[in-house]
Amino acid sequence: MRSRAKLIVLVATAAIAALAGLAAVPRAAHPEAGFVALTGGNVSLRELRGHVVLVNFWATSCAPCLEEMPKLTAAWRDYAPRGLEMVAVAMRYDSPNAVADYARKQALPFRVALDTDGAVARAFGHVAVTPTTYLLDRSGRILATYVGEPQWRQFRAQIERALDGGA
Repeated sequence: MRSRAKLIVLVATAAIAALAGLAAVPRAAHPEAGFVALTGGNVSLRELRGHVVLVNFWATSCAPCLEEMPKLTAAWRDYAPRGLEMVAVAMRYDSPNAVADYARKQALPFRVALDTDGAVARAFGHVAVTPTTYLLDRSGRILATYVGEPQWRQFRAQIERALDGGA
């Protein structure tokens, strides 16, 4: 009976976490994070103000991350002309060579960053689950957090609202 109770608690906890990942975080401030780009150089969220920004935490060892990457690429291609920026942040445990190889083979068109010491994941509240994606408005405030692959229709609608100046 004890193991059944533990299983119920585990399933309930997972369900709550999944639902929390779908919920919008209303106008929360974003961390002042900086990224080391795979191609060299640094970029900060402060420099991206004025754009709607997606920050996606991912790993080359994460099957759901790799499944969603073409959809993120398509969203970036559709919305970049309207002001969308994206930074795909590879988790600290990911090999820089594996990240570079994947980015090259997939011709990722947006910024890819390395989080070699985990500082960016910590700045975003200790991101541990991949994929995790944050949508920031033009002022740099977090509009939504998605843990796991998002519902794409809802995700794209939220990006469009942000690009149009709404929440």
